[in-house]
Amino acid sequence: MLEVTESAITNLKDYLAKNNIDSAVRVVMQSGCAGVGLGLGLDEKKDSDKVFAEGGITFLVDGGMFATTGAIKVDFVKSTSDCGCSGSGGFSVTSEKKLGGGGGGCGGGSCSSGSCGC
Repeated sequence: MLEVTESAITNLKDYLAKNNIDSAVRVVMQSGCAGVGLGLGLDEKKDSDKVFAEGGITFLVDGGMFATTGAIKVDFVKSTSDCGCSGSGGFSVTSEKKLGGGGGGCGGGSCSSGSCGC
């Protein structure tokens, strides 16, 4: 199950149009300084993908990923942080199930919580 909010669709459409991109958007699992998380990338369909059409955008999720994540939600959230490293907001990709690993903060820098895109 993939849920994409109207705010995410609007902001993704704006980004794709401004950058003249005609590509599917892939939900990816990635490891970073704050542990395992989900993100977005541009990609082409693979045979193992589940394909979702939301608001005129094609989303790709590897078919086996839902066993690890459960339902996935893609949202766009306005920044409420004053750390200055996330601009006016960004995409939030969350899962129903807790993902493994937690690396803690990034160390150094003004956003050591790991919440500002280390």
